[in-house]
Amino acid sequence: MVTVTLLYFASLRERAGAASETVDTSAHDLAGLYAEVQARHGIAWPREHLRVAMNGEFAHWRDAPTEGSEIAFIPPVSGG
Repeated sequence: MVTVTLLYFASLRERAGAASETVDTSAHDLAGLYAEVQARHGIAWPREHLRVAMNGEFAHWRDAPTEGSEIAFIPPVSGG
């Protein structure tokens, strides 16, 4: 089990009800961590539509979360 800080942006922040949260996870990779987040907050975005970053750098869904990491789930953005 590791403790990580999750950062949410745009619609994910709205759904989670917070810009960030600290969680304990036993997920083996970032994909598993996102599945936990989806279940906890009822997030419908498929991970294939998101980017993930760990400690300020883009990461791969198969990367393992590490103790104290800051993990960001980044949805597609639109602008005008």
